[in-house]
Amino acid sequence: MLKSLLIYVIQTSTSNFYIFLKNYKNHWMRIVSVIGFLFLVFASFFGRAQDDDIDPLLIKLQARLFSVGDSQPVPYANIINPRTHSGTITSNDGHFTLEMMNIDTLVVTSIGYQRGIIKIPGNYTGYGTLSFYIEPVNYALREVLVEGEKPKVDLGFGTGTASNVPVELRGDAFNDAPPVLAAFFNPISYWQYYLSKKEKRKREVRKEMVIMKNWEMHSQNYNKEKVMMLTGMDEMEADSFMIWFNSQDVLPYLSSEYEVRATVIEFFHYYKIEKASPIPSEGKEKK
Repeated sequence: MLKSLLIYVIQTSTSNFYIFLKNYKNHWMRIVSVIGFLFLVFASFFGRAQDDDIDPLLIKLQARLFSVGDSQPVPYANIINPRTHSGTITSNDGHFTLEMMNIDTLVVTSIGYQRGIIKIPGNYTGYGTLSFYIEPVNYALREVLVEGEKPKVDLGFGTGTASNVPVELRGDAFNDAPPVLAAFFNPISYWQYYLSKKEKRKREVRKEMVIMKNWEMHSQNYNKEKVMMLTGMDEMEADSFMIWFNSQDVLPYLSSEYEVRATVIEFFHYYKIEKASPIPSEGKEKK
């Protein structure tokens, strides 16, 4: 029926075209317009005939959306079917599924990408995964130059140094021993410093933390490896020397690396002399 209608339109248009040529031989512009009109009519009927060859079917579309720029999946993009006003959203890897007619056209929108149109191939029946692409939007930004700085206001007060003591160990009273005058001007904090068990415990913990930190720094300069390197002793001899050396109590834990080296070398000389000297026996002592 469609083909018969198309033939009738063509024949009628052709006959009218000959009549038009007979009456308007000198009007070439109108002739060109009529030819263009006939071409559009023929193209529209031919296209409609091709669309009519596709049988409308309900399918479950399985597809994946990619970016034209880098071929990476486009996550969380909106897929809309204008005919049914329904849609879905792509997953983290660009996958989506949607029940639709095979003749429907889908609209794709996503932040940072241009609006896209998806048309389903006529031979697709719902089996397999199709791939579609949308183009990203490129924003041209001008150069931004920020100059100047916030004006500094000098209030005339000096700034203190930051405390490295944790908040939970800071005293509610004085951190250092208060002077006698504080008993008159701030008696509550003064007596709290001396009588509060909580404040005493905090000061003890802070003192242990300082000692531990100093010993950690000291152990980097005074250890068995350094003693073996300076004296040339093996591990067992170094253990004996360090026991003797520690009993002398001549090396403060705040000593620098140079002081440690000089003291170890000096007392290693005394240690050899002491070990080389004979121990007097009881018989000789009696004589």
